[in-house]
Amino acid sequence: MADEFIKGLGIFTAGGLGWMVLASWYRTSSFESSQQLIESVSAGDTLFDALGVMLMNGLFWFTILGALTFWVLIPMGRQARGALRDRRAQ
Repeated sequence: MADEFIKGLGIFTAGGLGWMVLASWYRTSSFESSQQLIESVSAGDTLFDALGVMLMNGLFWFTILGALTFWVLIPMGRQARGALRDRRAQ
């Protein structure tokens, strides 16, 4: 179980850091405002801005779903498989 935890933590850390870097570029108009990282995405006029916003959204969902998979879904599946195996053995 420790390997699933560290894999989920690695995904959460790396994906979260990537998202925060991109969000600070595209979702923060001013560092004096209280709406940092949660503003609407600033309009990007170039292809690189569009790719950055797309990568930011992808990293967000990768972080959430990756951590959820390794911390909840895989252990839950192993518990269910073990319970079914024990039930068949009886």
